[in-house]
Parts: sequence; structure tokens; C-alpha cells
Amino acid sequence: MTQPTIRFTKMHGAGNDYIYVNTLLYNIPDPEAVAVSWSDRHKGIGGDGLVLIGAPSTDEADFSMRIFNADGSEAMMCGNASRCIGKYVYEKGLTRNTVVRLETLSGIKTLRLHVYGSQVYSVTVDMLEPGLESASLYAPGRSLPDGGALQAEGRRFVGTFVSMGNPHFVIFVDDVAAVDVARYGSVLERDEAFPERCNIEFAQVLDDGRLRVRVWERGSGITMACGTGACATAVAAVLTGRSGRTSRIVMDGGTLDIRWSETDNHVYMTGGAEIVFEGEKAIEN
Repeated sequence: MTQPTIRFTKMHGAGNDYIYVNTLLYNIPDPEAVAVSWSDRHKGIGGDGLVLIGAPSTDEADFSMRIFNADGSEAMMCGNASRCIGKYVYEKGLTRNTVVRLETLSGIKTLRLHVYGSQVYSVTVDMLEPGLESASLYAPGRSLPDGGALQAEGRRFVGTFVSMGNPHFVIFVDDVAAVDVARYGSVLERDEAFPERCNIEFAQVLDDGRLRVRVWERGSGITMACGTGACATAVAAVLTGRSGRTSRIVMDGGTLDIRWSETDNHVYMTGGAEIVFEGEKAIEN
């Protein structure tokens, strides 16, 4: 029996790499299993997960995004992936609009494409308002959203909970390079304070005011960058008096510019998106 062959595009935003499929053309019947298989960096295509670009369920959006982590779990939102979708739909000719409305599990995000010629060189995403408490993502009373303390491997971590449509716990440290992100992040991700698990950011304020961030991403482990994590870190830095409303977030894979607007309380993220390569792959039965 001939296996269906799917055309895919490998893209990254600040090193946060995913495999993108246009489901307007191709059907992915079991995206959870495909995400696990294709994300394998030794036996698959390799990536932090699988992103499906499709038709929206509402007239208020132009496209939809579903994102599956490398472990097969479905994510609510990914800022880096949303920027990549903006580049994808424009450069593939799916739209000529430079303002794109993207339906995600955490709401409709507006993408503003910065275009030069026929190429999208950066994208600004309206990430909407941050949340500091969420009954479904953060267990009230376990620790305080504005400075809670959690234990991992015998070490105490004080952090700030911020929801960007998905949960983040931002921990400021003196030297982020010295933190064993895998050791502590893997434990904190599954702390009982987080009913749906959590993304963990370790952040340091650099001498020039930039914020250096390393990420343990829920469902994917250490990633080169996390767009929602950058936004959450920027918000946490404002709340704890470490930064102003505009900040530059330096991650392992690149730098993102974040602005938390006082006008509408929305967080705006600007960064690049790149196509790495394209190919075809059969779905295993």
C-alpha cells in the first residue's frame, strides 16, 4: 500500500524550529504521532514540533494554527511559530495582505508583516494581554503569582507566573549560564502548582539592560528560543522592577524585541522568521 507523501517546510524563529504543513493541501490524520516521529532529530526531520496551517473556524481570522510539541502534546500558542506562519502564507502566495489574523487555541493573534520586495524580513505579533492568574494553568495558593517560591532538586526558586495564552514561570538569576536548565526545568515544569504543566524561563539582566533568557519548554525540553517565553519574561521584568515597557530578549537562537503597551495592555513581539529547507515525507501507517 502506497503511503501518503506530505510536502513540508522546515522553518525557525530565533532558532525555535518547527516542521510546517499546509493542511489546506494535505491531511494529517494523527498529528500527535507525526509530531513525535518527524521531530526526532536522529530518525526524523528534526524539530521542536509540528505546526499545521489551516482554514480558520471563524470569519474573524484568515488562517488557523495548531502546534504539537516534540512529545506529541498540543500547545496553545507559540510566538515564534506564529511569525513563521506569517512569512509562510505571504511568501507562498496564500495571501497578499501584510496584516494577517491567525486563529490559535489562545485566541486570534494579529500578525503585521514587514515586507521588502517579495520577502518577509520580520513580523510583529500582537500577543494580547498577559495574565497573572489562571485557575486552569496555575493553582492558586500553591505559590504567589508575583513572587512565588518553588522547590526543585533541593533548590528554592522564586519566580513570577505569567500567562501568554500558555503558562510561564519566570525566574531571575544572577548568572543564567550557570543554571542547569534541563535538571531544574524538567522538575519545575511538572510542579503541582501547574495543573497543565508549565514553561520555565531562567533570566538574567545584562549590564546593557537586555534580558538574557534560557528556556525549558513544556513538551519540548530545552529550545533555542520561545516567543511566548520572551513575552512572559518581559512582563515579569516590568512587574519586578527590572526593566521598562520595552525590552530586548536575548535567547540562545536570537534576539526578540518586546513591548508591553500601556495604551491597550497588549504585548507586542517583533522578530524574524526563516525557511531552513523543504521536502517531502511519507506518513507511516
